[in-house]
Amino acid sequence: MDYEVFKQTLKDQGLTLKAFSELSGVQYSTCAKWGKAGRPVSDWVESWLSLYIENKECKELKQLLKSAVCPEVS
Repeated sequence: MDYEVFKQTLKDQGLTLKAFSELSGVQYSTCAKWGKAGRPVSDWVESWLSLYIENKECKELKQLLKSAVCPEVS
C-alpha cells in the first residue's frame, strides 16, 4: 500500500494517524515515518485496514438489523 492510499484510507474511515497507531499497537513515531524519505508503509497495514473496515461495516449492519428486529433492545 502506498503512503497516499494509506493516508486517504485513514481519512475515509475517520481515523487519524494517532488513532490508527493506538488501534494497531504500532508506535506513533513508526507510523509517522511511513512515506518519509522513501520509507514504505508496512506490508501488513493493507490487510489490517481491510479487516478494520469490514468489521466496522458488520457492526453497523448488526446495529441496523437489531434496530429493525428488536427496536426495544437498541
